[in-house]
Amino acid sequence: MDLRLSEEERRFREEVCAFIDAALDPATRARMESGRLPTKEQWVAWHRTLAARGWSVPDWPKEAGGPGWDPVRRYLFREALQAAPAPQPQQFGTQMVGPVLIAFGTEAQKRRFLPRIVTLEDWWCQGFSEPEAGSDLASLRTTARLEGEHWIVTGQKTWTTLAHWADWMFALVRTDPSAAKPQEGIGFLLIDMRSPGITVRPILTIDGEHEVNEVFLDEVRVPAENMVGDPRRGWDCAKFLLSHERAGQARVGIAKERIRRLKRIAAETRSPRGRLIDDPSFRDRLAAIEVEVKALEITCLRVVAAEATRAGDRAPDPASSLLKIRGSEILQAIATLTLEAAGEGALAAPEAEPDRPSNEVPSVPDWAAMSAPLWMNWRKFSIYGGTNEIQRNIMAKAFLGL
Repeated sequence: MDLRLSEEERRFREEVCAFIDAALDPATRARMESGRLPTKEQWVAWHRTLAARGWSVPDWPKEAGGPGWDPVRRYLFREALQAAPAPQPQQFGTQMVGPVLIAFGTEAQKRRFLPRIVTLEDWWCQGFSEPEAGSDLASLRTTARLEGEHWIVTGQKTWTTLAHWADWMFALVRTDPSAAKPQEGIGFLLIDMRSPGITVRPILTIDGEHEVNEVFLDEVRVPAENMVGDPRRGWDCAKFLLSHERAGQARVGIAKERIRRLKRIAAETRSPRGRLIDDPSFRDRLAAIEVEVKALEITCLRVVAAEATRAGDRAPDPASSLLKIRGSEILQAIATLTLEAAGEGALAAPEAEPDRPSNEVPSVPDWAAMSAPLWMNWRKFSIYGGTNEIQRNIMAKAFLGL
């Protein structure tokens, strides 16, 4: 398998990188470099900048409003954004519910929702996990019963990322409690977050940030037309969605950007032996991670090349589980090494707004103060999109027949 980029593909990557350098707001870039989430305003502005170029939904076909890129261009585009670093297009819409609607939605649903995802007029969140249904997602308890022209939804979702910003939520709901198997009798429902009966409560994570939430649904009325596909076959939509989510979690571009940044930090940081970059132990560990990133990049390209031969195949690719596992482990290793480089500086409280100019010279650099919050936050990568333990089970079944 020849994994070298063609001349046309190299020119495409150069075009994307040049556009990002010219169009990305410096304050947004600075916030991303610090490891913080962009503000909602920064995210929306960048998404719409991409939309004006026709690049806000890179995974979509032309007939749905996307650029119609092949898998290689989609991969190169995502890597360039991560390496800049720049915000990704709002992933809950573009990479999750959007592809589900394209694959399973009615024509009316596509006309209504897809254009608003392209321009980020609607911010989406994901209503999957529940207090008793995380890795075992099929045990979810949120119910939906059909009364006339509405589904009546009652239950609780948790760890709902950025639900406090969301206009809409796509949720898994149990439509048939008497189904023979837990994966049956589940629907994939689109819920307006402004509906009466919805309460969003913040969950402050250990790094002090408000990124995730609890969502309570109390007799929420949802039009029947908002059910995607068969009300008993929502599990098919969920599997399709999660395969898209995991494929994007290799995060090779983020790993490359963080390694470049860590090299600069190590060159400027003093240790008892001189510069930290000259410490053999630190240098060897950094080099080992860089080798792992290169191996992950090659594996990604192999998966991308194989994807090009599976056009139109809706079945999840079990190889996406491998990308998810290694991508999360590598980023966590980078975060650990950055934390060690910070030393006692990791105990400092980070600035709330690093992108705002200040006349004061900080005693601890922002990267060091952010190293502990980032290390704690990135533990989540082992869980997002299905825990790494579950992904190993998927691979054991798919590749080894166990």
